[in-house]
Amino acid sequence: MTDSVIDLGELRHDPDPEPQARPPRAHGRPLRCALVVVLALVTLAASAVAPPRRAPVTLPARPGSDVMLDGDLLLVMEQTNPTRQGRLAAYRLPGGEPVWQAPLSAEARYWGITPLAGMLLATGYEIGPEGRDTLTIALDRATGAYRWQQPGTASPLTDGNVLLRSGGETLPSSLRAVDPCCGTVRWQLSGISGDMFVRGDELGVDRVVLNQLNGPAEVRDAITGAVLARADLRPPDGGPISVDLTKDLLLAIDRGSGTVTAYGLDQLEPRWTRARLHVDFALDCGPVLCVRTGNNELQALDPASGEVRWRSSQWGWAWPADGRLMANLSGVGPLEQYIVLDALTGQQLADLGRWELYQLGAGGRLVGIRRIPNGGVLVGELDIAAGKVRTVDVLPDATGECQAITGYLVCSDTPAGSYQLWKLTG
Repeated sequence: MTDSVIDLGELRHDPDPEPQARPPRAHGRPLRCALVVVLALVTLAASAVAPPRRAPVTLPARPGSDVMLDGDLLLVMEQTNPTRQGRLAAYRLPGGEPVWQAPLSAEARYWGITPLAGMLLATGYEIGPEGRDTLTIALDRATGAYRWQQPGTASPLTDGNVLLRSGGETLPSSLRAVDPCCGTVRWQLSGISGDMFVRGDELGVDRVVLNQLNGPAEVRDAITGAVLARADLRPPDGGPISVDLTKDLLLAIDRGSGTVTAYGLDQLEPRWTRARLHVDFALDCGPVLCVRTGNNELQALDPASGEVRWRSSQWGWAWPADGRLMANLSGVGPLEQYIVLDALTGQQLADLGRWELYQLGAGGRLVGIRRIPNGGVLVGELDIAAGKVRTVDVLPDATGECQAITGYLVCSDTPAGSYQLWKLTG
């Protein structure tokens, strides 16, 4: 599983500074893998009765700002530029009245916010003399007042505390669990060499795996920092391995030989081994384990035995929802086309069309948007269980770059240098 940090949607025209090496998982953040329906819904939108014109709320924010919704607060994060310091501003919904604003460090580029225990944890990175490192700043949700700052990327823990992970690349790595109220350290570990991985869900992170470069792998309880299991997972020749986590399995991937061995996560006992399997990454696909192979094939494995249940080069990646799988169609261009599959057989059950897709909260609604040819935006909700798309709203006056956030659509108004916020009807 990846981080539980909530990525802010970005209404910008320039590319992101760091494209992700693997697709986002369904639970963490808005699915920005573009995480729109063309043919079927064009007919639906054209035949629908036009809704009454609604005036949006206009917010004074610079183009390229990041936005998110937390309860009744709309948060707008403006990045530092050569003429103005960055800031995080909060507006009260539904009217958009200003509540507070807080300055952000001019040396950092922020990319995520984690709301937790009355705090807003803003995470970013800064360039220092030894390289680039991440940092997290805690602000009071009610007032925007500064509370504390520590190195690392923030992930909520299942006990309500926060796990901060820092370092990597050219910097030494460290872990620390802290209280979100005041930054008090619960436990910490520094001088880590190798990769760090976390396992978690909508309730938070509960396991940390350290894949040391020249030593054994460790599984730790993320709440206490205690070592649950330790084992040398490297092949007989001592070569390096890559690690991936899914559910209760740890996959040790020997890219040199193309061998994958699955271990039980908490005790690192061997479960099964597959030869000649070149894995790029693994995905939780509910009753099956999905792996994306080096030849652009998606394979569904039996998690108990490693045997192949089905395989296809049509789908780029997949994740479970409502007892089924939703997958995207490989090679369809900038817009993602989404398919519903039977998890155990790989049979296609429905075609949901093309969407710019957002998951609104962990385990929440899958809402997508697309441009209407004659202007405006169509908003739909993807129902995986039914294999259908429900029209949420049609906003003929929405312009600019848009994204869905819980209950709203926000669009940049580039000529005016502001944002428009539309309350959705569905």
